[in-house]
Amino acid sequence: MSKAQYKTKQMTEILTYLKSVQGQHVTVNDIRRHFQEQGIAVGTTTVYRQLDKMVKEGIVAKYVVDEKSSACFEYIGGQDEGHHCYHCKCEKCGKLIHLHCHEVEELSQHMMEHHSFELNAMRTVFYGVCSECRQKEAGCAE
Repeated sequence: MSKAQYKTKQMTEILTYLKSVQGQHVTVNDIRRHFQEQGIAVGTTTVYRQLDKMVKEGIVAKYVVDEKSSACFEYIGGQDEGHHCYHCKCEKCGKLIHLHCHEVEELSQHMMEHHSFELNAMRTVFYGVCSECRQKEAGCAE
């Protein structure tokens, strides 16, 4: 019985952290680093196990952009229905930016209506260069 309470405590702590960074993508390493800074021992296996449960329950979304990047997780609070999050990935620094914008939804509708192709929001990634990397490049060019 104490083992079940331990799992519940761990899940609650992870969920509290995810809610505190709602709207952001975090990796397992980000979560472990947070707990380490708080002086709380949480094992990597525990984090993965709890995240898998939360993904299955629909309260956390899991994003796997490519085989080179770590999986990212985002708290969505059970709002998976209609939850569309497209992504941009910087080809220079690897930063992942998620988009919740009407224009991308219009592109998705256009693809369906005019090309009979349904975009998978959880796996759609636009590649390019983020503003910070562009600024660094512009600074080097001067």
